[in-house]
Amino acid sequence: MQRQNETAPSTNIRTLESVALSATSSAAVASHGWVGRHDKKAADAAATEAMRRVLADAPGRGTVVIGEGEKDEAPMLFNGETVGNGQGVEFDIAVDPLEGTSFCAKNLPGSMATISFAESGTMWSPGPGFYMDKIVVPPQAKGLVDLADAPERTLGKVAKALGKQVGELRVVIMDKPRHQDLIKRVLKAGAAVHAPAEGDVGGSLEVLLPTGPADLLLGIGGTPEGVMTAAAVRALGGDMLGRLAPQRNEEAEAIRAAGMDLERIYTCDELVGGGALFAATGVTGGALLSEPRDSDGAILTESLLISSGEVRRVSHTTFGSMPRMTP
Repeated sequence: MQRQNETAPSTNIRTLESVALSATSSAAVASHGWVGRHDKKAADAAATEAMRRVLADAPGRGTVVIGEGEKDEAPMLFNGETVGNGQGVEFDIAVDPLEGTSFCAKNLPGSMATISFAESGTMWSPGPGFYMDKIVVPPQAKGLVDLADAPERTLGKVAKALGKQVGELRVVIMDKPRHQDLIKRVLKAGAAVHAPAEGDVGGSLEVLLPTGPADLLLGIGGTPEGVMTAAAVRALGGDMLGRLAPQRNEEAEAIRAAGMDLERIYTCDELVGGGALFAATGVTGGALLSEPRDSDGAILTESLLISSGEVRRVSHTTFGSMPRMTP
């Protein structure tokens, strides 16, 4: 059922659902061969190339508005790259072929292949900005939060909207040195903190999904992950705010040189302004999605598809066997 105040994707965008699922499933299977091998760049490269092959045959013409990899010199689908067979709709793409590269490399739960599609010209491009400060909240707290607020005030607003005490809240904040003070303040206010080592798309899904265990996400993560998250937020009627948060002087200088305002707060509708969909497929398993597995000559994957106000859990079968890496 579509949620109130939600903008539904156009019919054209919905025709890309099968492409999104095929892209993430292929990337998940390709990277799964690198699970536990402590080579996150090789895993990311395998996911990226598998996803690129699927997108090359997508109906229409897609533009990668924001890709993953440039900020850490990893393999990537690069910004401005065009994909598709040129026959059909035009669309924008935000992509992270392997979110949680370290989880994959170390065989820890939580890594997944992710992608978002949106109507052409509606995805925000951060230019040289690789990191952003974010707040993600569920539909009940929509329109109530502000990045300019102190975290204690944000906790109070969200708790009230959810009919909870602050001490009942569970907040997702990535376990990074830059978040030490934020985590201390949230804990001192009485809320519980879930602090994954990486993976703020997964953390945002924990907030947005109706059965998710978290109440809000705070902190600085990647801009690719932010734009992909905005597509899911928009589809599910939640709320999100973002602001560029450069982590190096060179990044800040490049943002200013591009004429962008480091103080500007972007709304969810500014990050993704049209109909959108989001897809993710599990790589190493975990609470959200199971990992790919062999079954009687076929590979089974589990995906989430978020589109038109719905969350669907999709099983995908590919005939063949899982890739095996040999020395």
